[in-house]
Amino acid sequence: MGAECPKQYLLLAGITILQRTLQRMALPEIAGIVVALAETDPYWESLQLDLPVPLHRVTGGKERCHSVFNALHFLQAHAQPDDWVLVHDAARPCVRRADIYQLIQQVQTSHSGGLLATPVRDTLKRADASGNVVETVSREQLYHALTPQMFRFQVLQRALMRVLAEDGIVTDEAQAVELLGYPVQLVCGHADNLKITHPHDLNLAQLYLQQQADDVSIHT
Repeated sequence: MGAECPKQYLLLAGITILQRTLQRMALPEIAGIVVALAETDPYWESLQLDLPVPLHRVTGGKERCHSVFNALHFLQAHAQPDDWVLVHDAARPCVRRADIYQLIQQVQTSHSGGLLATPVRDTLKRADASGNVVETVSREQLYHALTPQMFRFQVLQRALMRVLAEDGIVTDEAQAVELLGYPVQLVCGHADNLKITHPHDLNLAQLYLQQQADDVSIHT
């Protein structure tokens, strides 16, 4: 992002990205939220957070999978093996609450879990080390993985434990569960569930938030 602070603490329509993300996730169906933070994070304590659910902090790890595993370790004292946990990116403040509810409703009949995703619409190219096209990849049955991702507590903990025991790295929770051999359900979400990565994403996120607010006002 080229910013002076981590991107989750940049302002988006008046408050930090992290605050907006936490507000989206603080649903009546959520028993509590665990935030994985860097041990030396100097910004967290300055946030004004007034959420309707309990909020907990744990120390994150080197990679995403380490941070999620640390959060699950904290939850051992609170969660039952078959309880559901949702894992969400701090940098996705535009996730629609309707999509979260859709995920919860569809995945609850699953043995293991699932994730929000959107179908790939663009033509995909595979390149070699020199940047030349090697092949055009069929986009049939390809999806962009989004978050939240929702899994049974014990299933996800075992999956990540196995990955980390083998010194492996996974880029999302679904990959860890897949490696354990469990089925993972895809639930279609919306493309405005943007992960803020580049500076121009802030303007796009603000536009998405405004469009979502307009859509709510039209349909109420």
